[in-house]
Amino acid sequence: MKILIGFLRLVRWPNLIFIALTQLLFEYCIYARVFVEDPLHFRNFILLMSASILIAAAGYIINDYFDLDIDQINKPNKVVVNAVINRRWVIFWHMCLSLLGIYCTIFALPLTQYWHLILANMCSVIFLWVYSTSLKKQLLVGNILISVLTAWVIGILYFSKYPLSGFPNSEYSYQQNVRFFRLSVLYAAFAFIISLIREVIKDMEDIEGDRKYGCRTMPIVWGLNVSKVFVSVWLIVLMATLIILQLYVIQLGWWMSIGYCIILILAPLFYVFRKLFKAQTAADFHHLSVVIKMLMFSGILSMLFFRFYQ
Repeated sequence: MKILIGFLRLVRWPNLIFIALTQLLFEYCIYARVFVEDPLHFRNFILLMSASILIAAAGYIINDYFDLDIDQINKPNKVVVNAVINRRWVIFWHMCLSLLGIYCTIFALPLTQYWHLILANMCSVIFLWVYSTSLKKQLLVGNILISVLTAWVIGILYFSKYPLSGFPNSEYSYQQNVRFFRLSVLYAAFAFIISLIREVIKDMEDIEGDRKYGCRTMPIVWGLNVSKVFVSVWLIVLMATLIILQLYVIQLGWWMSIGYCIILILAPLFYVFRKLFKAQTAADFHHLSVVIKMLMFSGILSMLFFRFYQ
């Protein structure tokens, strides 16, 4: 039981549930709502979702493997590698989950029409390895990479709808494609920005351990104050974008959606913005990171409104 609990902690099981929920809601609240007559085959979708979960789990595992020394400083009570599961078994599980993720992608998507997506998931496995070994220690590069991969959770579902053979030509299909594209960009952009914000806040939280092992994260290279300004700019961009979107949604009369966004997305974003410059300790930054994670969950659940509104 101790090993099972350790394994679940190693793969960040709450984050894996986030990924599954994101893709499920995107498939059945966004795609199936826009293309009512042409939903993705259930088997293929489950395989593609499984691929995303497995590759993400493998990424979390290899990240903890290479972060063992740093984690013993930043979060000694949460260390699993060597404390609960031997390092050799950690590498074994990383390889198994990565391969299973790639196989699921291959089985979900016809090779001749979607070879680029299969290659993209293979590259995701490689990028997660390189991130864990070196990129996460570099200024901004690792943060941006993780944010792109977070957006890719939605991106791969979007691109899986369009084989390389081309797009539908009818006017009705064109209108559907434009609407689907806009919603996909909206949620992928939200995922990218909110992930980037959280990644930098986590770097602020882990600054002591990162500094000891030669990391060049933003808080170490530019300092906490500049890092806070960087995060605050993205918070303003995100809040301004959401406010503009609500002005558009008002015209549609989606009042429940507007109330949800104001209370569960905009208000917490403003809370993070206010608390950011007062934060000094690791506990302060951890609290903000938790709030951002809850925000991500609220953003995911907002897809449900597309089941209620046309």
